[in-house]
Amino acid sequence: MKKDLPEVGDLVVVTIREVKGFGANARLDEYRGKEGFIHIAEVATGWVKHIRDYLREGQKTVCKVLNVDATRGYVDLSLKRVNEHQKREKISGWKNDQKAEKLLELVAKHLKKTMDECEKEFIGELRTRYPNMYDAFEDASASEDWLPDLKGKWKTVFIKIAKENVTLPYVKIGGYIEAYSLAPNGVEALKESLLSGMEETVKIQYAGAPRYRITVTDKDYKLAEDALKRSVQKILEASKKNGVVAEFTRK
Repeated sequence: MKKDLPEVGDLVVVTIREVKGFGANARLDEYRGKEGFIHIAEVATGWVKHIRDYLREGQKTVCKVLNVDATRGYVDLSLKRVNEHQKREKISGWKNDQKAEKLLELVAKHLKKTMDECEKEFIGELRTRYPNMYDAFEDASASEDWLPDLKGKWKTVFIKIAKENVTLPYVKIGGYIEAYSLAPNGVEALKESLLSGMEETVKIQYAGAPRYRITVTDKDYKLAEDALKRSVQKILEASKKNGVVAEFTRK
């Protein structure tokens, strides 16, 4: 389940609520009822003469969390410490999170169950496998054999909703790496082995020990296949060198 407050260092989507001479109050869009403050010194690099040159009421942007006051439910934010790439990535992820929540509500409606019931039945398990729930819908839409180890009526409905509502403008392929090490430095050896396979189009995520989900996203199928093959080969070679037992299964 989502935390009540972000943590220091997190990037958060905010809506500017009130602009003052020395800073701005902002609503944390991902945390219901919570607000933060952007001091004028954290608005932009250098001297800010007029804060309204940078911020206005109703503006949606991305900030970095500098400090969290859990007793007040309030956070100190920085606008200047977020670059344009981080901003685009965060906004895109936030929009996908919103889409995913609406799709989950559709699944619950088709199952005639509450969101809490669905959370206990399958959403909780999916959250352990997918840091971003929209990725689960993308995989369900793209794969012919999505998460074969999970069963239930919910899965049929989930796939149906995914295929009806998620359009993939790209190819997404992958599989699972099962890897473990009994050596004293096993954790570091495993991490090093997995990181050896990272590329721009490759994503590796924890899927419940000892499994790690590896996915490749690309607009071209052949390029995706080549990247997957290359990444898996690097991981298996690094695992052998580091004393890690590893095996790849295509999904």
